[in-house]
Amino acid sequence: MSKIIFTKGRIHTFDQRHPVVEAVVVENGRIVDLGAHSDMMLQWGRNEVQVIDLQGKMVTPGLIDSHMHLSGVAFQFLDLNLTGVGSKRELLEKVRQRANTTPSEKWLLGMGFDENLFDDGGIPTIQELDEAAPHCPVFIKRICHHAFLVNSKALEMADYHSSMDVPAGGSVVLDPNTKKPTGLLLETASKLITDRIPEKSYEELKNGLEQAMKYSMERGLTSVHTNDPSYLGGLDQTYQLYDELINREKNGLRCNLLIDYPFLNRLKERGMYAGYGNASLRIGAIKIFADGAFGRRTALLSEPYHDAPGEYGEAIHDQETLFQIVKNAREYSMPIAVHTIGDQAVDNVLRVLEQFPRVKVRDRIIHVSLLREDVIQRLAKPSLVADIQPRFVVGDFPWIQDRLGEERIPYVYAWKSLLSAGVLCAGGSDAPIEPVDPLLGIHAALTRRHPGESHEGWGEKEKLSMKEALKLFTIGGAYATNEEAVKGTISRGKLADMTVFSKDLLAIDHADELLNIEVEMTIIGGDIVFQT
Repeated sequence: MSKIIFTKGRIHTFDQRHPVVEAVVVENGRIVDLGAHSDMMLQWGRNEVQVIDLQGKMVTPGLIDSHMHLSGVAFQFLDLNLTGVGSKRELLEKVRQRANTTPSEKWLLGMGFDENLFDDGGIPTIQELDEAAPHCPVFIKRICHHAFLVNSKALEMADYHSSMDVPAGGSVVLDPNTKKPTGLLLETASKLITDRIPEKSYEELKNGLEQAMKYSMERGLTSVHTNDPSYLGGLDQTYQLYDELINREKNGLRCNLLIDYPFLNRLKERGMYAGYGNASLRIGAIKIFADGAFGRRTALLSEPYHDAPGEYGEAIHDQETLFQIVKNAREYSMPIAVHTIGDQAVDNVLRVLEQFPRVKVRDRIIHVSLLREDVIQRLAKPSLVADIQPRFVVGDFPWIQDRLGEERIPYVYAWKSLLSAGVLCAGGSDAPIEPVDPLLGIHAALTRRHPGESHEGWGEKEKLSMKEALKLFTIGGAYATNEEAVKGTISRGKLADMTVFSKDLLAIDHADELLNIEVEMTIIGGDIVFQT
């Protein structure tokens, strides 16, 4: 690759040695020099060198999403997307329209509904779903992916009966009067249905992933950490899909693959490990679930739920099992990445981790939605990363105050407290649960409110500055995969990954200006993979 000079920009490097420069010189996918426009042109400008004029635009290190499910984003292109639906009536109408074009016995799959947005009542009943789609089985994931809706046809296809064993950690919600299913399934009870749903074809999955990758790059992302084997047919097919799209077909987006624990043995058999791969596609940590979510009170708390005094949430694994899972990962020198929403879930995971030596790649504690002061201090270790999703505050307030009570609210999404304690933090979206767009995550980190709201934010003391928020999605993402030597800042020798914005984010007067700022260019390894 010939040299390229990206110049006449306001380039925020996040490298303390040269915080802002005008030009970056790229060769063979890496940054070889940076500095003033005149200096770089004098040193490197030749007839054969390509010069790209940034026209004074802001440039940051390439944005990194530290936790998402690219497969889920792909399914939004393939299945019925119910994200943002504002009423039960609208949801049922969308199901009815899709059912009208769905053959009998073929599954109608959907995702993304959030009953907290509904202005006309709660979750649809099984009877309402039956009326909307009487001839085909329906399976719809809630936005959190911890609750699911089915119709009678789906239960019939799954051979459901009242004495059926439900997988541990899940439940089929029954009507208290009739003792019959309401159509709502919680947590692992979804396996009763998902085990009966035919898998999408390889070409369907590949097509969806390709669209999801393109969509991510259009929003300024240069790298994502994605958790997919459970949704893409296992480790082998997941790796094959990404290998084809990234290494063979050169689709651009860098991907770090989190591997679900059930595939650990297959990982060993294939000789894969954390860091296996290349700069574009790598194997990451072993993904584990420790608890559920606040919405259905399945996040594990140390004190009972404020609005359900007898409930503490649910541990996906008891401590002995969790210990064995981590032991198995550690015996193969693998880091772990653990879904932990409630404070007791975080505590349980840390108590297990504290019994094992660290490995080469940092462990990550994902979400850390509710914390305690003692837990925050225990997270402040160079071997740990708190993998946080700023947009969660938008979806969870104000109803979460009823769930947890006022005393615990200061420790909900306590991002400033984490950073102040010296905790390494990375920023992600958990897409498709929240939008892919990192600017929306940054807006949430700054404002702690929905873009359409005008109040001062939920938990003002935990607001982040623009620079802190940007670092979550740059250097923070690099820390999560121990790639800070090659990513996260614009520095000599690092990968030439950069994001170009229509306006300087660090110069705006009001956070809501973010909502009108556009990504103008996404650069990966010196290649412009997206441009307006």
